[in-house]
Amino acid sequence: MVERTVLAGARVVLPTGVVEDGRVTVEGRRIAAIESGAANESAEQATLDLSGKGGHWIVPGFVDMHVHGGGGASFSAGDPEEALTAIRTHRAHGTTTMVASTVTGDLDDLARQAAVLSELTEQGDLAGIHFEGPFISPHRCGAHQPELLRDPHPADVRKLVDAARGAARMMTLAPELAGGLDSVRLLADLGVIAAVGHTDSSYEATLDAIEAGATVATHLFNAMPSLLHRAPGPIAALLEDERVTVELINDGTHLHPAVLELAFARAGADRVAFITDAMGAAGMSDGMYPLGPMSVEVKDGVARIADGPTAGSIAGSTLTLDTAFKRAVTVDGLPVGDAVRALSATPARLLGVADRAGSLEPGKDADLVILDASYDLVGVMRKGEWVVSPHVH
Repeated sequence: MVERTVLAGARVVLPTGVVEDGRVTVEGRRIAAIESGAANESAEQATLDLSGKGGHWIVPGFVDMHVHGGGGASFSAGDPEEALTAIRTHRAHGTTTMVASTVTGDLDDLARQAAVLSELTEQGDLAGIHFEGPFISPHRCGAHQPELLRDPHPADVRKLVDAARGAARMMTLAPELAGGLDSVRLLADLGVIAAVGHTDSSYEATLDAIEAGATVATHLFNAMPSLLHRAPGPIAALLEDERVTVELINDGTHLHPAVLELAFARAGADRVAFITDAMGAAGMSDGMYPLGPMSVEVKDGVARIADGPTAGSIAGSTLTLDTAFKRAVTVDGLPVGDAVRALSATPARLLGVADRAGSLEPGKDADLVILDASYDLVGVMRKGEWVVSPHVH
């Protein structure tokens, strides 16, 4: 007999709006029904009453399309157990679907990392691989090692995509570099998202990249020229084009709330994907951590390169998506529905997994997050199994 669980008495956030006093029925690994009103008790089901303590929210499991690690572990280590540690850390914070992001390295090293991460993708632990670097601008390298950067020659791009054995989902590159536009076209032809990021591109060159097939802005505003009134640069080009989805790191460090509001006002929740860009220190305390071949110091929750020519540069984040969600609603003032789209539906659509993830609908995987009235996480379910068992009274 298929196990049946009913979650009752919560505000359930659907693509069409919020169901008050909602009821979500889970059978096996999938959502069987979403209704309103009290559940019918039966011996064949476990019912969880979420109506107490000011009420609860049920939202879709979060989808992170740009994350480097967590729990003291990094996807760049090329070790499956370390990768699983990072995956489990973010799952405990509500991220039920994630893409593993690499950091600039030697091409052969990146190919070896891709082989490990592709196996985890085939097992269903990951939704794919995002190559961030080495095809990025030395002028905007941020937390990437400058001497390992290279131009995006299509043959090298193809080498990494092939190494991922079908698991490559996205590649960040600077389109103004030699081979940039040809590589964007190649990625588009291969069905891999071409993302503009760590770039010194002009407004016009960015438009060319979008025309060539680029559809994502890697952590918009960060690691690219600022928006200037006579030289609007890549930010204006990426914000204005309806074909482009913009990543935002909503941790209070990478972006001022006014800038986040500007991006939402221009792009809308259907074109914004909240990401963590988290490195290994996510879910951990302050201290020293590796990021690819570099050392990172985390102080007061902010990660910065510890030494070398890029010392002091922000090195990803220590963010988890439950924190990004709470901040979006309580600090940025976003409607819950918009936050859900930016955290779940929009990235799921981009990654091609919207048929099974990204929203609460019958027939989809039972990936869901339970939040209390203060938007703090109290439960996580992935494919019908509790990752974090809810403690609700």
